[in-house]
Amino acid sequence: MSPRDIPEGNLSPAAKAPPRRPVPSMLLLVAMTGIGPFTMQILIPSLPALAEALASSYGLAQLSLTLYLVGVAGAQLVYGPLSDRYGRKPLLLAGLVLYCLGSLGAALAPSIHALILARVVQAIGGCAGLVLGRAMIRDAYPREEAASRLGIVSSAMAIAPMIGPLLGSLLEAQFGWRASMLACLVFGLPLLAAIRLRLPETLAEPAPLPGLAGLLGAYAALLRLPAFRAYCGITAFATGMFFAFAGGAPLTVIKGLGYSSTAYAVAMMTTPFAWSSGTFTAARLTQRVGMVRMMALGTAVMLAGGTLAVLLPLLAPGHIALVFLPMAVAAFGNGMTQPNAIACAISVRPNLAGTASGLIGAAQMGCGALMTVFCGVTETGNGLATGVWMLVSALATLWALRASRRLKA
Repeated sequence: MSPRDIPEGNLSPAAKAPPRRPVPSMLLLVAMTGIGPFTMQILIPSLPALAEALASSYGLAQLSLTLYLVGVAGAQLVYGPLSDRYGRKPLLLAGLVLYCLGSLGAALAPSIHALILARVVQAIGGCAGLVLGRAMIRDAYPREEAASRLGIVSSAMAIAPMIGPLLGSLLEAQFGWRASMLACLVFGLPLLAAIRLRLPETLAEPAPLPGLAGLLGAYAALLRLPAFRAYCGITAFATGMFFAFAGGAPLTVIKGLGYSSTAYAVAMMTTPFAWSSGTFTAARLTQRVGMVRMMALGTAVMLAGGTLAVLLPLLAPGHIALVFLPMAVAAFGNGMTQPNAIACAISVRPNLAGTASGLIGAAQMGCGALMTVFCGVTETGNGLATGVWMLVSALATLWALRASRRLKA
């Protein structure tokens, strides 16, 4: 991979030769990064049944997903800077404690409003691994190797959202939707113990905590950098495709086409499988073809998936395979794009890797939350509105990619 993939003027000297830090276990990185997506996905197949059980509308039940994403977005803005000051490990431990408390609260929730509140607590705790896992990789590896490691972690953690919907639907069928929240607690407690005992601290030099004004200043400093804005935009808009689909697909498949939640969950496994195939491709080829070319290829594949998502509801009879085919195509391209965009974004200012990771994650979840709202309002059950929002996300990704390539001109 060539350093020309990112403009030299946007990298500090530390980006060219970052010091090696203690290397964290890849298995723990996978587990702590995957627990947030797993927890988000495990409840999605149960949304129609959950709404009925708690005497709620589907739109209100969907807030357990939308506000979960909002909680993830807001918390990531805090975890990053705090971890730059106090270290990655203490913040991870605190986050997992919150996650376990939120999981217990969600399992015992007496109403839809209590469930939504507990899911927000779950989200705030569970997203710690997502933010700090990226920062720890950037602490431990140079920029080029960090992109490959992010690809490996992303590929492996795809197992979590692959298993989540299926496990959630099976637990719902046997024991009711609350069992899926208890399952989150069962997974969270051992992970908390393992991180406490086995995960090393990777932060080399703590940065001073600047206070609210300084915190906002750090975010403003990153956002003033054209390279960071472009790479962050690629990541956020690409993520929007997933959540456009997650917001509209359950209604399309379960209510519109009449399939069971288990059938939805089984079909949903194709999406993370396709995504992990894309991230594996990125991990293997990025150092050969370069970050920018890999992102361009992935974005082209995403556009193809978004176009299919619009055309198939118009031209083909409704079938569950035709709902998931465009998302599988888009997910493959997304997996090729995301690790490289994230690695580029957090390499713009390596001394603010935690802050940058938090800001990227907040942008991803914020964009995702908007997509779930848009799909929830516009989707009628035939899948067309979902496809339109997927295509909009792909086009926005292309726009951000072109902005990043203009930086080289």
